[in-house]
Amino acid sequence: MANPAYLTGLDRNRANHAPLNPVTFLERAAAVYPDRLAVVHGAMRHSWRQTYDRCRRLAAALAGRGIGRGDTVAVMAPNVPAIYEAHFGVPMLGAVLNTLNTRLDAETIAFMLRHGGARALITDREFSPTIARALALLDEKPLVIDIDDPEAAGGELLGETTYEAFLDQGDPGFAWENPPDEWDAISLSYTSGTTGDPKGVVYHYRGAYLNALSNIVGWDMPHHAVYLWTLPMFHCNGWCFPWSVAERAGTNVCLRKVEGAAIWNAIRTHGVTHMCGAPIVYATAINAPPDLRAGVTHRIAGQVAGAAPPAAIIAGAEEAGIDLTHVYGLTETYGPASVCPKQPEWEQMPLDRRAERNGRQGVRVPMQEAMAVLDPDTLQPVPADGEAMGEIMFRGNITMKGYLNNPAATEAAFAGGWFHTGDLAVTQPDGYAKIRDRSKDIIISGGENISSLEVEEALYRHKAVMSAAVVAQPDEKWGETPCAFVELKPGATVTEEALRLFCREHLAGFKVPKRIVFRELPKTSTGKIQKFVLREIARSAEAIS
Repeated sequence: MANPAYLTGLDRNRANHAPLNPVTFLERAAAVYPDRLAVVHGAMRHSWRQTYDRCRRLAAALAGRGIGRGDTVAVMAPNVPAIYEAHFGVPMLGAVLNTLNTRLDAETIAFMLRHGGARALITDREFSPTIARALALLDEKPLVIDIDDPEAAGGELLGETTYEAFLDQGDPGFAWENPPDEWDAISLSYTSGTTGDPKGVVYHYRGAYLNALSNIVGWDMPHHAVYLWTLPMFHCNGWCFPWSVAERAGTNVCLRKVEGAAIWNAIRTHGVTHMCGAPIVYATAINAPPDLRAGVTHRIAGQVAGAAPPAAIIAGAEEAGIDLTHVYGLTETYGPASVCPKQPEWEQMPLDRRAERNGRQGVRVPMQEAMAVLDPDTLQPVPADGEAMGEIMFRGNITMKGYLNNPAATEAAFAGGWFHTGDLAVTQPDGYAKIRDRSKDIIISGGENISSLEVEEALYRHKAVMSAAVVAQPDEKWGETPCAFVELKPGATVTEEALRLFCREHLAGFKVPKRIVFRELPKTSTGKIQKFVLREIARSAEAIS
């Protein structure tokens, strides 16, 4: 249909339209606040001008090795300056940033490097044992660049150059450009999924830009916030907060390890105002010796995601001066796509009721178009009665492009014009969503997703195991941990500890079942294992002790 006459000649041009690109946040911070503190790590301090120069050096050095638009650059690192800089330096080229989960095993890392087509790998020497094994599994190896961090303990250098030496090869005046299209890929993140190999989730520039702003608007994040990196930057690109902090011209306080003493020392020393993480992060902070909090007199804003925080965490955080906001999302939604906004009347409620309110998955974030609890068959909203169950679904800009080289999974995820989370929930009378179950049987442990099927597959490898089922078991520290129910072959014997050690040979440590229960598995008449029965058993510590 032609435009109305009054719109004739009102087309897009360079003067009135530009692709949304979160790298522009860094450019502006460096121009407006060049000397403000941008990044803190150990004894190192970088201003926004220095950070901008370093990111351009990284882009230029990668370009000098023939890496450009559409190429993948992987990073295996904790929360150190190099991974923060990669969030800008890599997209400056139009290349795709693939941050790797540092807790994964070599085989999984090798798959991700191969599947994502990594041309370069920036890796911290602490993880050299895993990376060395992963590289040995690859026929075509990427350019390897070592992060030789003075704060790192152990490890060896594997690559042809160190990160700092590599930056020296780059030009701080590198002339980067916006992508031709904001729909272009900015990053690649892998999710464990429920079956088979990990799926590669592809983000676009538009979504990264808008979610970075959504973080700010939805959290009332002020200019010059001091953000403590307790959330891994490898996880959903740190929920897009690397770009959010740049837009606010805040200060990034890097933290290699999430430990109580390190958290409180950083809060006290740098005046931390904001932090994010799974419930385990806050449990670590509030259960640290009280004397570690000495000198911290200001309140801190915290976002928590993963399993809903128990009342003890909410109460402990309040006592420790941390105001928690519960958020919910998936790798496919750039991290949090919903938030549980606090209502003023909640403050007058008893702690248990307040914890229940704050523990819900809530409503869409400001820049996500829609969130709904829908009947998965009809795609109609379920009644807002807190009883009728449906599936949480999202649509809007803060939703992935799709799964890399997996059109079937992409089509299924977007069936009917909604992103299907697989999480079953109810809508309560006030419109807030509350998860009741996970149709995909994903276990969220310390903010990390664990596929129950992956753990079951490892158990089935043992010669004594006839049947196995894995469900989530509540855990005060991690939120949830895997609980395995195992039915042995007739005449076979194996101890719980021996089976756990066997799993450790095939799984990353955090995926190994914390508890293994030997028993006959409940099944339907057709032989299907009834996991809902096992979930009830797993929730009862007395029943499995």
